[in-house]
Amino acid sequence: MSDPVLKLTGISKTYNEGEPGEIRVLRDLDLSVGRGEIVGLVAPSGSGKSTLLHIAGLLDSTDSGTVEIEGQDATRLGDRARTRLRRSTIGFVYQFHHLLPEFTASENIELPQRAAGVGTSDARARARELLSSVGLADRMGHRPSEMSGGEQQRVAFCRALANNPGLLLADEPTGNLDPDTSEQVFAVLMGLVRDTGLSAVIATHNLELAGRMDRTLRLTSGAVQPV
Repeated sequence: MSDPVLKLTGISKTYNEGEPGEIRVLRDLDLSVGRGEIVGLVAPSGSGKSTLLHIAGLLDSTDSGTVEIEGQDATRLGDRARTRLRRSTIGFVYQFHHLLPEFTASENIELPQRAAGVGTSDARARARELLSSVGLADRMGHRPSEMSGGEQQRVAFCRALANNPGLLLADEPTGNLDPDTSEQVFAVLMGLVRDTGLSAVIATHNLELAGRMDRTLRLTSGAVQPV
């Protein structure tokens, strides 16, 4: 694969290493995601998919192996440099939206931009643009408690894209929604990713949803295999 946005090589991760109850979650795992490619990651609960996404997103360390983001070996970077790379390059979406309840939809999207040095007016304009793209232009001033679960998750998608990342990592992004809402919200997510040309790894237990992506991988026994 030429010019991968994400490249994991020889990734291993063990918890409680050396203790009787140690758990080896990832075993010499390799994964590459090309520019503009959407990869579905299918895995049962407890298989290590969240650990894999946290390592790919520079939120967790590895026991061995390398993590390259946009051609840069992140395993060689210090904490500050890793934080800068994560903030500028990677967007995250989780099963639960994790919106800040005291802030409006717009403010939740503005905050990561302000942390990256974007001015107030530009951050607000970007929030308005993103919310309009997911059909929530009339919800800019609403707080999370004033929105439905599907609306909250769409705001979370917008927040993940606020700083124009090149890579999106999503961990069961519709897993907390009912089937009908899940279908609608997933379609919004796929539209956002396609329209922006993002690379993405989207973990889901739903094989039908995973089948709509460019490639589907199954995480089993600590490694990924094509489905």
